[in-house]
Amino acid sequence: MSIKQRDANKNLEQTKSHLQSNHAIHHQAKKNLVQQPVTRFALFLLGTAATILGIYAIARHFSWWQLPYTSIAVIPTEAAQASLPPNINTNFVTAVVDRVGPAVVRIDAAKTVTNRLPDAFNDPFFRDFFGSQVPQPGRRTIRGAGSGFIISPNGRILTNAHVVDGADTVKVRLKDGRSFEGKVLGADPVTDVAVVQIQAQQLPTVKFGNSQQLQPGQWAIAIGNPLGLDNTVTTGIVSATGRSSSDVGIPDKRVNFIQTDAAINPGNSGGPLLNQQGEVIGMNTAIIGGAQGLGFAIPIHTAQRIADQLVARGRVEHAFLGIQMLTLTPEVKQQIASDPNSWLNVDEDRGVLVVRVVPDSPAAKAGLRVGDVIHKLNGQSVTEADAIRQAVENSAIGKDIRLELRRQGRTLNLAVRPGAFPTAQVE
Repeated sequence: MSIKQRDANKNLEQTKSHLQSNHAIHHQAKKNLVQQPVTRFALFLLGTAATILGIYAIARHFSWWQLPYTSIAVIPTEAAQASLPPNINTNFVTAVVDRVGPAVVRIDAAKTVTNRLPDAFNDPFFRDFFGSQVPQPGRRTIRGAGSGFIISPNGRILTNAHVVDGADTVKVRLKDGRSFEGKVLGADPVTDVAVVQIQAQQLPTVKFGNSQQLQPGQWAIAIGNPLGLDNTVTTGIVSATGRSSSDVGIPDKRVNFIQTDAAINPGNSGGPLLNQQGEVIGMNTAIIGGAQGLGFAIPIHTAQRIADQLVARGRVEHAFLGIQMLTLTPEVKQQIASDPNSWLNVDEDRGVLVVRVVPDSPAAKAGLRVGDVIHKLNGQSVTEADAIRQAVENSAIGKDIRLELRRQGRTLNLAVRPGAFPTAQVE
């Protein structure tokens, strides 16, 4: 290697060493500067200012309400949304009320009642003795209010039979304030369904839903006039289906009720029970005194069937056997056996126990007796009295029903031909 080349390499090494030394000094100075409190605070302010400027720049191009979010509100159906004016904050309940409310009416019924006097007051001796002081028969007017809903544009209205029972006058008031005289086309006390007609055209109507596919937990909306408070809306769910009339405490009815926890009070009777689409699934009809969250409605498919017959014939014919029944369980059997006043001798643990046979009824004519335990109806096993009641309700008058029963250890098969339900008779 030449002397000139060695000198060049030596100078290069010295230059690298000098640069490394300067870099170390610069790094140490920078480190010392950052570690000083004032310097750190200044850097913090600089970072904060940069952040604020960045947010401001983004906000000029986007609004917070444009950002995606997840709503926890119940979304109304497309049909419900379409029926509402634009730019209105709403939910599915207000959508239903807005659409169905005009078809819900108030019904005011009045009837005149004559107070009867005891027979003793009609005795001639009694009248001679007391003269003008004998009380005279009095007349008074009983008024009641209920609800109903319009089922045809020409003024046909569905309501409860007990709302218009025995009424001399019926007045129907619409939500828009108009009032009409109503005529009762027919009333069926067995199912508590009645049809009222008013003279009007192009009225708003309800839409019927499917009450045979209801499930507990589905939404339920009640609209009516409870306690004179018109156009009241309450919400809840379908609590249960298939509640028998005996479960509800009105065993003289032939209905499997819808149970709901939507608030129902006197005056709601005859009003609609709606699903979340605004379709009528039932007609509110009963409450249990002193209970909370227990209301009952007639399934709309039952109310429709009865209404069609009332419109066509003015009355409804129900099939009638003429027996009173009790669902038999081991517990019921034990209660009967331990009752000193009971004369029944029950050998069966399950089935439907006949506890009364109406004289001269179809059941009596067919040979049924008190103490019989029914196990089958038309070849199908039955274990509850309500199953037989419902089967009889759905049967035709004059068409035999085959019963298989046990009597004192023997199996018997009887054919019972249902008759027409007498209006004064309670099965």
